[in-house]
Amino acid sequence: MTRLAQVLVVMDMQEGYSDCYEFDELVEKINDRISEYREEGHPIIFIQNVDKGTPEGSKEWKIAKKLDYQSDDMTVQKHHLNAFYRTELNDLLSDNDLEQLEICGVETEYCCNATITMAHGLGYQVEMIPGMTTTEDNEQMTAQETIDFYENIWGNHFLRFI
Repeated sequence: MTRLAQVLVVMDMQEGYSDCYEFDELVEKINDRISEYREEGHPIIFIQNVDKGTPEGSKEWKIAKKLDYQSDDMTVQKHHLNAFYRTELNDLLSDNDLEQLEICGVETEYCCNATITMAHGLGYQVEMIPGMTTTEDNEQMTAQETIDFYENIWGNHFLRFI
């Protein structure tokens, strides 16, 4: 089996989301993946959400301090849940011949879900390590229940767990 050119896509790991469930633990796990990607020479794309809660340039908008972000990493600014919507993400992936996306990050049921399902719909091979997203409790489910719920959907339809 031929290995496709791969990229780690880090969704919305910004200071404004640091109150999410087990955020610091997720930063550590993502840093481990970043280290592996850097060692293997694979690129990393950081997606930054820009909205009223994370306005561009604000403290909340900045990449989490403990995350291993480097100035030569690719970044994409998004104004919608879906990281492909009206951004350069698809062109960036295409221009760099990146066909295999490993997704991780914040807002399991919103940004991660929208981006995973869109990536799948665009024909990308999408992968994830279980437990590599986070969110907050809501009125219907705890954060962990939300993560479990979406991982069940994704694993059966939209991505391959590694």
